[in-house]
Amino acid sequence: MLFKGVFAVFFVITLLYASLLIEVEGIGVNWGSQARHPLPPATVVRLLRENGIQKVKLFEADSAILKALSRTGIQVMVGIPNDLLAPLAGSVAAAERWVSQNVSAHVSSNGVDIRYVAVGNEPFLKAFNGTFEGITLPALQNIQSAIIKAGLATQVKVTVPLNADVYQSASNLPSDGDFRPEIRDLMLNIVKFLSDNGAPFTINIYPFISLYNDPNFPVEFAFFDGTGTPINDNGRIYDNVLDANYDTLVWSLQKNGFGNLTIIVGEVGWPTDGDKNANLMYARRYNQGFMNRQKANKGTPMRPGAMDAYLFGLIDEDAKSIQPGNFERHWGIFYIDGQPKYQLSLGSGNGLIPAKDVHYLAKKWCILAPNANLQDPQLGPSVSYACDHADCTSLGYGSSCGNLNLAQNVSYAFNSYYQVSNQLDSACKFPGLSIVSTRDPSVGSCKFKIMIKSEDASEASAMMPITRSTAVLLLLSICLYIVL
Repeated sequence: MLFKGVFAVFFVITLLYASLLIEVEGIGVNWGSQARHPLPPATVVRLLRENGIQKVKLFEADSAILKALSRTGIQVMVGIPNDLLAPLAGSVAAAERWVSQNVSAHVSSNGVDIRYVAVGNEPFLKAFNGTFEGITLPALQNIQSAIIKAGLATQVKVTVPLNADVYQSASNLPSDGDFRPEIRDLMLNIVKFLSDNGAPFTINIYPFISLYNDPNFPVEFAFFDGTGTPINDNGRIYDNVLDANYDTLVWSLQKNGFGNLTIIVGEVGWPTDGDKNANLMYARRYNQGFMNRQKANKGTPMRPGAMDAYLFGLIDEDAKSIQPGNFERHWGIFYIDGQPKYQLSLGSGNGLIPAKDVHYLAKKWCILAPNANLQDPQLGPSVSYACDHADCTSLGYGSSCGNLNLAQNVSYAFNSYYQVSNQLDSACKFPGLSIVSTRDPSVGSCKFKIMIKSEDASEASAMMPITRSTAVLLLLSICLYIVL
């Protein structure tokens, strides 16, 4: 009987361990923090855990966020912004200080499961005109040396998240892929360094950007429904741009002797506003299509199996630069208050679980006064001032608020400024133009948002729900107790 009991426990352990591994290898998300009123880190961590998200990618080493991730079991990729590459490239001591403060301290003292350090963020974009080409590899080397010195080399790997413009194919066939000629030597040096150190190649792939940049891009080829015109590459069939782009990288690596290098998709997703093609329908179609592939363990013709990937992004960021486009502030699968934008199944659940205990400002809006003169010469400058200091990216052509009339546009701008200013009385005093209203001025799908309250980001973490990993340990304890 004892033997049978032990065998039964062993069987249960095996099943539970396998279940735990499946969760750990699940989808990751990018957690950006460029928001004027960010949710408290503890609230976001609870959001991650309740939605079964086990991996996060951070763009900088925010100490409050890292502390909130303490002992959660969530795997972390922590980023180094491009503006830090120069000092880190020029000084091993600077790299050692950065690793000590932003990696070692959190791993040892706070139990943060840091797996990767992302050195820079798309540093070889053509738009940067070569600014970071001479310093990215030295920074990468110095950070790696610092990680080795800290005794963390077996746990923490370095990588460089790169944009897909670092490689290309003259024929648009993946098998003709190679690295961009002007940076090819640099790319091969980086690839060799990653390979020598057992580190992954991280690539960001955005079919939406292809559509945004080229009005003639075949829309259906951006999605995973198999409705686009396929590409036949010597018998390998590609029915979507993500697979074709990914395998262009695989071929670029393979023909240069690095065909087995691990690949991480650092960013993949679709925005919901700020452009005619950035909408809820397309975003859900794209992200759910991608997740369905992941759950089916479907990869590409060159790399079968689910991708190691991070959705971009978790929550909207209303303070991001809009230089690439108004859509930049709308990549989240959640709005800025942690509420789901659409039904999206990340795993076995039916949809996204919203953030809990979110506190909002009062139900007040700043709008255009009913008696205001639309010919007032101060109207234009007032709207410009409001939008420059808030977020009016939903007002553009094809966006969620693109069909408002002039008065409604002005009200939207005024309210955006009023909300980011914490509803201060002085923020709704555009002379002769504005009033505070307690009636929601939202129009159809255009929502006049009420901002969440600002809270101390360093507040203590809230009580976390029991996760699957915790449940596994609890159940194992019960099983062992019964047998013994």
